[in-house]
This record gives sequence, C-alpha cells and structure tokens, in this order.
Amino acid sequence: MAEKSVVVLGGGIGGVVAARLLRRRLRDGRIALVDRSLSYRFQPSLLWLMSGARRRDQITADLGRLRRAGIDVIETEALEIDTHARTVKTIGPAIPYDRVVVAPGAELAPEALPGFVDAAHNLYTVEGAEAAGRALREFAGERIAVVVSRLPYKCPAAPYEAAMLAESIIRRRGIRDRVSIDVFTPEPFPMPTAGPEIGEALEAMLAGRGIGFHPEATVEGIDAAGRELVLAGGERAGFDLLLGIPPHRAPELLARSGLTANGFVPVDRATLATAAEGAYAIGDATAIPIAGGKFLPKAGVFAHGQAKVVAERIADELAGRTPTASFVGMGSCFVEMGDGIAAYATGNFYAEEAPDVRLHSPGRRWHIAKVAFEKYWLRRWY
Repeated sequence: MAEKSVVVLGGGIGGVVAARLLRRRLRDGRIALVDRSLSYRFQPSLLWLMSGARRRDQITADLGRLRRAGIDVIETEALEIDTHARTVKTIGPAIPYDRVVVAPGAELAPEALPGFVDAAHNLYTVEGAEAAGRALREFAGERIAVVVSRLPYKCPAAPYEAAMLAESIIRRRGIRDRVSIDVFTPEPFPMPTAGPEIGEALEAMLAGRGIGFHPEATVEGIDAAGRELVLAGGERAGFDLLLGIPPHRAPELLARSGLTANGFVPVDRATLATAAEGAYAIGDATAIPIAGGKFLPKAGVFAHGQAKVVAERIADELAGRTPTASFVGMGSCFVEMGDGIAAYATGNFYAEEAPDVRLHSPGRRWHIAKVAFEKYWLRRWY
C-alpha cells in the first residue's frame, strides 16, 4: 500500500495545529506543511508591538522547528490545487496528496483602498505596527483616526483595541486633553457578529476613554496630502495620524483552484469539507454562514478549533474509520484596553437564532490571561 500523504497549506495558527495533530494521530505517512516563509509572526501580539510591550523577535517563530516533530516543512509558494489529480502545484516541484488542508489565511490588500499605502500605518504588519508605535510616542498633532477599510477583516476586536491602546499612550504622555481619537468603520457597531449587546458594551468602553465612534462610515479613499478621509457621500474627516486596518482578500491560489464563491471558500460548517473531494479548508480563508445572514468572524480561535476537527476527521478517514468530529462554533476573544486591563468575550457563534456571546467585565486578570495565552501558543505549537 502506498504511503498516505496529507498536505497543509499555510503555517498560521490553523495550519500549524492541523499539521501537529495530524502527525500525532497518523504514525505512518507524510505530513507536509507548505508556506512561502518559515518566519511566522504571532498575529494576536501585533498591537503589543505598537504599544511597545513587545519586540518583533518576541513574537516571531521558526516554522522549520516543526521538522523535529516529523513534519515535512516546505518553504515554497503554492500556486494552485489540482483537486482532480490531488496535487498542489508550487513554484517548485508539485506535491501529491491524499488529503489537503487549505489554511493560507486572508491576504492584506492595502492598495485596494486609494491613499491607504501613502497615508496609513498598517496595523496588521510588523513594520506598520512598529511605525505606528513610534508615531504615537512622537505625536505632536491633534487628530488620530483608526480606520476599518473594508469588510470582512480578521481579528474583529483589533481596531477597538488599537484605539484604546493609542489613547493610553497619548494619556501617559500627558497630551490627552488636546488630542481627539476617532474610530471609523462600515460596521453598524463594534464586533457585530457577536451581537448588539457586545457592541453596546464596546461602544461604552470607547466612550469611557473619550474615543469617538463613527459607525456605518465607509471610507472610499484617503487624501494623503490633505490628511483627510473621503467618506461615502462626499463627507470628509481630517486626521494628523492614521492607524489603519487594510482591505482583505482571499489568496489567488484559492480562486485558481476553483474553491471560492464570492471571494472566500465555502465549507460545510460542521466538517470544514469543501466541495472538492479530499479537500478541507479552515480559518480566515473560509466563509461560513451563521444566524442573521452573517458569517463566522475571521479569528485565530476559530482556526484552532477547526484544525482540531479536520485533523481528527482526516486521521479517521485514512484509517478506514467513520469520522465523527464536528466543529460547533465556540469561540472567544480578548479585548486589550491598555493600562494592563483587558475584557474577554466568549460564546457560541453557531447558536440557532443569533450568536450567544457573553462579555466578561474588564480587569487585570484578562490581560494576564492574554499574556499567558501568547506564551502558551509560541512555546506549545511553534
């Protein structure tokens, strides 16, 4: 019997969990992890780069270390998945598979919003987060804007965390009374997939810090020279410092492979199976409908849970057993507020009528828990 092969595309949270658990469950056969770069940045900690609480080396991991666990780590770019021939085409040799786990995440597309590249500090890159931190510590202007460019975007709490962390930095510098901080987003309220009660609570947190909130504000472009946001309808809003969440898109690999619908990959929400036999997709690359006409948020906690389910199902399939593992839509999220304080939201996003999510009151224990979570992740999985 030929050796079985499972290929995991993407070395983020979902991909690494899937590869490690597959290697643990499948004693024989090949587990290959494919990524264009073996240097991984722990995304949940990027805003701590901005705040100065972390250096980039503290949130960086080497995917090559997974080779010690018996995983074939391949540094190359995946170009297309031939789901009929069960082969991943790359810029190097093609990689055959019996099962493939598609976990490339969502790509950032800052160029998709006119003016973003020239005017905004991109909070979703290491360089952008570091530059934003320097700008905040040297800021001598009067207006700071945090902008959500487009929907969907990963890490739904990030823009609100960014605003509160920025406020903390400015306040500690003793210039808070002359600086306005405003959040502009096309969302009706913060973290809308978690429900209006969570949104109201987050709005109250922003208001308590004196941060302006502008919902349903679609930014059509950024006038970099004039330092103005150009909003739908022609209204403009000025800024002296712009912290931005860039537009997101699915990697071209997915469209070339015929796996996408409306940009991202539809999957069975319980099994994470795609329409192609032998192919699963997890994490930010997927589009999973939930109650109320919404989609499951793009967040690492869901990629982690989905990876566990997919690893177990694939192991059962290749062993000739009937898979039973099912993703049930549970998720959680820390909301960092600065000053050593955080809030914590958790709940069931697959609830029948609407996501059933609870927000725990802000406190130091949640900040400490987030620090512990970061340390656990970087030591346990990478």
